[in-house]
Amino acid sequence: MLSDQTIFLTGFPGFIAGRLVKRLATEGARFLLLVQPTFIARARQDTERIATEAGVSPANFHIVEGDITRADLGLSSAELETARREATMLFHLAALYNLAVPRDIAMRVNVEGTRNVNRLALTLRSLNRYNYVSTCYVAGLRRGVILESELRHEAGFSNFYEETKYLAELETDALKTELPVTIYRPAVVCGDSKTGETAKYDGVYYLINYLRLQPDLLSLANIGNHEARLNIVPVDFIVEAMAALAADERARGATVQLADPNPPTTHDLFEIIAESLSGRRPRVTLPAPLVRSALALPFSEAVTGLPTVSAPYFFANQTFDTARARGLLEPHHTACPAFASYAKVLTDFVIRHPKL
Repeated sequence: MLSDQTIFLTGFPGFIAGRLVKRLATEGARFLLLVQPTFIARARQDTERIATEAGVSPANFHIVEGDITRADLGLSSAELETARREATMLFHLAALYNLAVPRDIAMRVNVEGTRNVNRLALTLRSLNRYNYVSTCYVAGLRRGVILESELRHEAGFSNFYEETKYLAELETDALKTELPVTIYRPAVVCGDSKTGETAKYDGVYYLINYLRLQPDLLSLANIGNHEARLNIVPVDFIVEAMAALAADERARGATVQLADPNPPTTHDLFEIIAESLSGRRPRVTLPAPLVRSALALPFSEAVTGLPTVSAPYFFANQTFDTARARGLLEPHHTACPAFASYAKVLTDFVIRHPKL
């Protein structure tokens, strides 16, 4: 039960963190929310809204100003002592989720920031669980089936986001011998499967917005392929999975891949989105080498809206095993829905909200 937990959480008021706080608040949890100075005003507004929607007291939310990149997370001595004395659960979500991030910035936030949070975790006197949010893409350039039990590799990475999340997970995984750690690896997160709500148009939204440029014309030629699969998961599944496993003793010491166990190929993904937007499926499929070469051209991103840094994911032959995650989540009646079941919800949201 979470009603007796005081949760120290980083990454608020980010999209996933905000939804997670609301979900955990409904069970009566109390919060110490680490918030960067720039977002203090928004965080206050969000906690007031969450308290109202969850039907709980605003006193359950305590915002502390700080930054994971600073020593002791930038907390005052009094705030640090409060966290060490009161926090019984830790959620670390704060990170730079940017495929084009420079290495020095990614190292400072994703690696040094996680290192600072890990140091705090070691000093929490009543810690029941340290919940760390990683990513499936710590797998980097590995190909084939990637198990939840696997982490270390020398295959390399597509970008500094992958590399620094990998380095951060290595350090957090090593804490399993000292702390009750659960590591969550989400795949490509999209909006809510029921409402379509999202805070950012990246990932699968690049393809949605590409097709929205001229749906009737661009939907004629499928630029996906039958070999690669893009693993997409809705944010509501991610939040529900973390909320369930944070209080599940069976998840203590586990690393779980929160991914679609049956992800569509990029060819099928294109078809699903094209049909959702134009009402028809493509007539031809372009050869994968041609598409890859075209997307690598200097002017391609400006014309198509498909970022060069995202192109490798459209051709990567990776499959994320979810056996452990599914086994742990089954008793909670939580499972990742198939992309086809909520694709139209996503595209309808984009049509209603062309700019966020």
